[in-house]
Amino acid sequence: MRIVRFASPSGMSFGVLDGDGQVAQIEGHPFGTISFTGQRFDQADVRLLSPILPSKVVCVGKNYAAHVQEMNTGDAPKEPLLFLKPSTSVIGPGDAIRIPPGSTNVHHEAELAVVIGARGARHVSPEQALSSVFGYSIGNDVTERDMQRNDGQWTRAKGFDSFCPLGPWIETDLAALGKDPADLEITCTVDGELRQQGRTSQLLFDVPTLISHISQVMTLLPGDVVLTGTPSGVGPIRAGQRVEVSIEGLGTLANTVADADTTSTAGGAR
Repeated sequence: MRIVRFASPSGMSFGVLDGDGQVAQIEGHPFGTISFTGQRFDQADVRLLSPILPSKVVCVGKNYAAHVQEMNTGDAPKEPLLFLKPSTSVIGPGDAIRIPPGSTNVHHEAELAVVIGARGARHVSPEQALSSVFGYSIGNDVTERDMQRNDGQWTRAKGFDSFCPLGPWIETDLAALGKDPADLEITCTVDGELRQQGRTSQLLFDVPTLISHISQVMTLLPGDVVLTGTPSGVGPIRAGQRVEVSIEGLGTLANTVADADTTSTAGGAR
């Protein structure tokens, strides 16, 4: 089942996208028993948003051996290397990745995104972990590489508004498509040029291990997202380009790249 979050003339809703390009609106959130409102929309008549607004995005660094090698920053970690992206970094399909003022070294990072389901995850074992998964989506862990290197920690480099594209939907049953999340092809193109290509079977720490490890540190809440790491081939993007991340069985997440939006919320003097 493909779960989407979308904007229509009546507001923002969750829905189920069928094979005919129709979106069936559902009541409330998609966790638990799904109840349909009876409203249907053509996909062309709505705007797809990020499929979920997580309380947090938990990311995993250096989780592909070839990416560890290309970054040249030491050996692969002995246990999952975790960091967070703020919820304000999340954008949806078609939204613009914004380049911070003065930055010339913003990189794409194509990743499998795991969405946590209604039961959440706290102190679960690897054997229990997949029962906490609601579904899978596509993520792009956009990173300002100079800041990542200079700051000594990654919050600023990974946390800018628009630095976490997610979408275009959440697939809740990959098995029904004959796909296994443990072995999916991941690619990233920039203006049609292939930059990244890998498979989730190359993860140093697999999805059950990641969820279990994270759940020993922090409670994963329904709707939280785990970004599982990126294959090699990361590289710079600039305003005017188009980034497309594709994962087998999950479709394509496409985003444009634009200059920063520096509009202030301060308003006029009071």
